[in-house]
Amino acid sequence: MSVASSIIVAENLTRVFGGGKSAPVTAVDRLNLEIAEGEIFALVGPDGAGKTTTMRMLCGLMDPSEGRAVVAGHDVSKYVEAVKDQIGYMAQRFGLYTDLTVAENMAFYADLFGIIGTERRELSARLLRMTRMEPFQQRPAGKLSGGMKQKLALMCTLLHKPRVLFLDEPTNGVDPVSRRDFWAILYQLVRDGLTVMVTTAYLDEAERANRVGFMNQGRLIQVDTPTGLKRSLPEACYRVTSADHRATRDALQRQPGVLTVQPMGMELHLFLNPAVTSPEKLLSAAPFEYQQIQPSLEDVFIALVRKQEVARAA
Repeated sequence: MSVASSIIVAENLTRVFGGGKSAPVTAVDRLNLEIAEGEIFALVGPDGAGKTTTMRMLCGLMDPSEGRAVVAGHDVSKYVEAVKDQIGYMAQRFGLYTDLTVAENMAFYADLFGIIGTERRELSARLLRMTRMEPFQQRPAGKLSGGMKQKLALMCTLLHKPRVLFLDEPTNGVDPVSRRDFWAILYQLVRDGLTVMVTTAYLDEAERANRVGFMNQGRLIQVDTPTGLKRSLPEACYRVTSADHRATRDALQRQPGVLTVQPMGMELHLFLNPAVTSPEKLLSAAPFEYQQIQPSLEDVFIALVRKQEVARAA
């Protein structure tokens, strides 16, 4: 992907907090990333990985300590107002007014963006149809369900017709049905030409993105399509069952060539280096049954984090 075809570009983007009397903390560490126009990109990682800080720097809400960001053709540090005209940003806690109705919240944000007359009426009607929120226009925002609040926040964010949409954990705490509906809306927006960058801690949600970036401890550790990520590791993945999962896990994770052994529901998922060991060799450490499988995104993320920890320790 070339920079010219990318609507979001981060070059060595870094953010350090603290210093002086307190020890500096690097929240984002030399992040390099390109996102193409018209794709859904998911930035995935645990709490504290640096996802929100990255997004806030890309939106011009926070200055980087080093590096630069270019969004919609504009250097964010130099032309932040031009960038804000081209983007929509939905924070984890969007500023809805709970005592105003759905329609009143939309009218308030339309006023902020200077959207008036026929354009306001047509755009508001289209957004209400797309989100299936038409029957709830007169309901106070404070009485909406979590999923409906997110839909309302999304509509307010889209009123000025941005080219790029930044969503910071938009479905956190939302029920599964509402999460599915929210992603259906995102697909429609991308078909209409929007670019979406979303942060999430849900690995199943990341499966729905065009590309995924895994982030941990401020570093972007891998970027690819969901399918590409699952095929990226040289280690083999196995489903393991045994009479005593805890004892089996304790025994296996001490063996040479074993990268991770993680509980997954009623079974264990085992990553091992086939150049060093095999399930047959490991049977001497603990009795278990096994089957080779394609890893999930969660499996891959855990394995990559473990490899990062091993590399740092070395």
